[in-house]
Amino acid sequence: MIAGAVSDYPPNLRQRTAWIRGHRGLRRSLDPRRPYAYLVEEECTASGDIAATATIFLTNRECPWTCLMCDLWQNTLTETVPIGAIPGQIEFALSALPKARQVKLYNAGSFFDPRAIPPGEFPEIARRLESFDRVIVECHPSLVNDSALRFRDLLAGKLEVAMGLETAHPQVLEKLNKGLTLDRFKSAAAFLQHDNIALRTFVLVQPPFLASDQALEWTQRSVDLSFDSGAEVVSLIPTRSGNGALEALAARGEFREPKLSLLEAAMESAMSRKRGRILADLWDLDRFSNCTRCLSARRDRLHQMNLRQVLIPPVRCSACDS
Repeated sequence: MIAGAVSDYPPNLRQRTAWIRGHRGLRRSLDPRRPYAYLVEEECTASGDIAATATIFLTNRECPWTCLMCDLWQNTLTETVPIGAIPGQIEFALSALPKARQVKLYNAGSFFDPRAIPPGEFPEIARRLESFDRVIVECHPSLVNDSALRFRDLLAGKLEVAMGLETAHPQVLEKLNKGLTLDRFKSAAAFLQHDNIALRTFVLVQPPFLASDQALEWTQRSVDLSFDSGAEVVSLIPTRSGNGALEALAARGEFREPKLSLLEAAMESAMSRKRGRILADLWDLDRFSNCTRCLSARRDRLHQMNLRQVLIPPVRCSACDS
């Protein structure tokens, strides 16, 4: 825990869930037959080339877990979507997007949660994804099971599952209210590896309850654990406030957003290990730096590192001494 913090954060999962939900704001009003967002982005592949990647943010039921750092619930429903809704959302997005080689189906929860994505929809979903070399879905490690195998067998391309490790720090991970242990993560990763399903992980840069001077070390440990578990890609996510709960912790000194320099250091450290692809999440990057003079150049540097997977000399700025 951050030194000097005084906490009223509850000690058990049920109380924490109520505490986190009690700090929430409003949920967006969404159409269950439309994805709430979609775009095409570029991503470096395992072979080193750059692939256009269609990313579709599916509208569906909220995840059964209530993670401390999550703000994705804002774009979820309270009920399972009607039959045909998910294939229809995918078709709607793909008809509006340019052609891509890869597709990400991100759904603010777990793709293999039957209350979010009805398993009976898998054949229709797979039919709409026949043209893609790789299909990337996200799932909580506890829901990685035979459903992944059934979906894999329906696809023309390679299946990849993205799992949130978040942090290798066991006490911090427990406090995130994710209902996850490191052993459970390793077990899910081994399941995927055994059945020829690719793995990527999400790692938080400076999660709550972790002192700033420990953040880089634990990011490095989390990246190492991801690759030790068979991950091909690790995505570094700077922990963002905005869900109510993190603001409450920040007011008590138990959380602070990372500085851009920490994300840069984490990216450099992870990439220098040359164990797999490293991606820095660059969304809303300006919140992590108050220097307008160098922000654009620093963002572009990280973007180029994402695409090229090589270290690039850091940006020097006399205004902020970066």
